[in-house]
Parts: sequence; structure tokens; C-alpha cells
Amino acid sequence: MSLTSAHSVVAPSATSKRVAGTIIVLYALISIVPLLWIFATSFKTPPDSIAYPPKILFQPSLEGYCNLFSTRTRQTPEYINSLGPATGVCDETVRKRNMVIAGPSNFMPRFINSLIIAFGSTFCAVFLGTLSAYGFSRFKVPLADDLLFFILSTRMMPPIAVAIPIYLMYRELGLSDTALGMILLYTAVNVSLAVWLLKGFIDEIPREYEEAAMIDGYTRLQAFWRTVLPQATTGIAATAIFCLIFAWNEYAFAALLTSGTAQTAPPFIPTIIGEGGQDWPAVAAGTTIFLVPILVFTILLRKQLLRGITFGAVRK
Repeated sequence: MSLTSAHSVVAPSATSKRVAGTIIVLYALISIVPLLWIFATSFKTPPDSIAYPPKILFQPSLEGYCNLFSTRTRQTPEYINSLGPATGVCDETVRKRNMVIAGPSNFMPRFINSLIIAFGSTFCAVFLGTLSAYGFSRFKVPLADDLLFFILSTRMMPPIAVAIPIYLMYRELGLSDTALGMILLYTAVNVSLAVWLLKGFIDEIPREYEEAAMIDGYTRLQAFWRTVLPQATTGIAATAIFCLIFAWNEYAFAALLTSGTAQTAPPFIPTIIGEGGQDWPAVAAGTTIFLVPILVFTILLRKQLLRGITFGAVRK
């Protein structure tokens, strides 16, 4: 078979490319519609958010964001008139419903808790996972295959299966409703994923680089720092994204083990209640803001993530 005929067999046709492109675009549109709907709902008023049929065209309002960041109390029109002019958009918005802002809500403390716990546990999981993966990749560890399988098996059972034992253990140790307890828990859950992902990347890095560095006088740790880590950056970035997504979105453990001081945003957002029931614009506003950090983090590391998934580390 000539090179021309071989190439014609392997190369996709123009029709195949168009079909594949159409499928990808449709999948992207279907995936993004719920996010766009949540974003649009955050700018609706409570009546518009539950209108039937659903309103696609509506008058935008910041009431959802105002309700998300503040607590409100109902007052008489006489009392509201005695307060003088409104001092801001949110103050003006709530006064239209005969309410006044009583103070800030608990959303920002919960959001900050999510940042601390998710990024803290991601750093710990990636740090420990990198060291463990390097050890499994470069040294003869007794029962290495059994240990790796045991590490992986911790991801096989659903979180709810170990929720009660962990709750009892945390209560005895005083780690319930603490940021440290949640960081340790998410690190323990994510480190197995980090070890397995990073071991594959480090296996692909030639040992000769470290050996040459140690011949030049570097210690094992210095060789690891100067030769392995720079080439494993792609794998570390991809692993960090996966670990962060789990820690950022985790709900079951957060709902069971936290209730106030260390509560994160996922179990808090669904509890936002307005007059007469769920405040859907505020819930949508909280969800929209909650998506921003993980979206920014993924966009900043998207090149490393794509390379990590597609090619892996440097090949020998």
C-alpha cells in the first residue's frame, strides 16, 4: 500500500469532521444550558423565578444577590419612610418589599471556608501524592502492587458508607465542625487519586535525568526538586484540578461534619430561605458565585490539563 493510499485510509473525511464538530457543539450547548439558566435565574425576582411557564424574557433584578449577601426584616411602611433615602441598590430593592437590611448573611464566611478547605486539602493531597508517587516509581517498595491497590480501594466505597464512623471519630477527637478536620478528611480521600495519577506521570520521566544530576553532586532530594518536578508540572496541575473539583463540590461529608464554624458553601446554599419558601434567585446567585473560583482555576491551568490528559509527562 502506498503512502498516499495509507494516508487516505487514516485521515477522516470532510463529512466525518463536520459530523464530529456538530456533535461536539450540540454536547457543549446541552451542557451549558443549565449553567446559563442558573445565571439567568440569579437576576430574576422571586415571582419570576417560579413563574409557569418559565420566563425567558424578564426585567433583570439584583434582588437575588441582595438577598444572598444580607439578612432582611419586614417593617411597616411608616418605619421605612422614617429611615430617609435608600443608601444603595440593595437597600432600595428590599424597601420595595417593605423590608430593611438587618445585617450581612452567612454566605461569605461559608464561601471563605470553601476556599480554605478546598485549596488547603488540594495542596496537601498533591504534595503527599507527589512524594508517594515518586517513592513508588523510583524505589523498590515491598508489596508495592498491594499497597497501590489498597490506596485505590479507598476510592471505591461511597462516602456515605464511612460517614458515620468518621463522624463518631471526629466527635471524639474534637475535629467536628473545624476547617482542619475537613482538610484532613478531603486530603485522605484525594491522596489516593493523586498517587495513581502522578505515578503514571513520574514513570514516564527518564531516570537518567536524576542519575546525571546526582553524578554532578546533587542529593536525591535536590535531583528530585530540579529534574523531576519541573517535568511533572503538567501532571501535578492536572491532578490538582481533579482534587480541587472534588473538595470544592463535596456535599455529604460537609453536611454531616459541619454546621456552623467550618460549614462550606455546598450545604449552605440550599438552605437559603425567603418569604414563603425557597429563595431561588438567591440560591442561583450563590451557585453562580460558587462556580467562579473553580472556573478561573481550571481556565488558568487548562493547557496543562489538556496536555496531562492527552500526552502525559515527558516520554522517554
